Amino acid sequence: MAAAAARSGLRRMFSIADFATPNTRMFSISAFAPPSPPTPPPKADPSPNLFVSGLSKRTTTDGLREAFAKFGEVEHARVVTDRVTGFSKGFGFVRYVSVEDAAKGIEGMDGKFLDGWVIFAEYARPRPPPQMGGATPQPQQSWGTPGSWGSQ
Repeated sequence: MAAAAARSGLRRMFSIADFATPNTRMFSISAFAPPSPPTPPPKADPSPNLFVSGLSKRTTTDGLREAFAKFGEVEHARVVTDRVTGFSKGFGFVRYVSVEDAAKGIEGMDGKFLDGWVIFAEYARPRPPPQMGGATPQPQQSWGTPGSWGSQ
């Protein structure tokens, strides 16, 4: 008797007739619609600071400065490097003396080759303000405190 009830329950659960009725709301069309494409971030306001991406691992700060100095007076240039390896992380920043020089730098270097790689230059966006509300939690150590290691 219990087996027959279980079989009829399964039949009811997987019955196509239940899904064909217009009153059921098991599935919605919006659940199967593709997600909307992400909106690109807004363009940054013109400033003397440039963000340069697509840099080679071999690109140095001096090489970045020399490449951009052809288009105006560079006040500061920096390739962001990995702390462990010392190689470029693939991006950097260039600060010109004026916004006009920065525009010339973008026009002259955006989409061009530097150290064998195509680089992209654009106005740098300002950093977002820091989040208030407390410090970030530190990860918990699973092995205990150093004093308790030999006490087991």
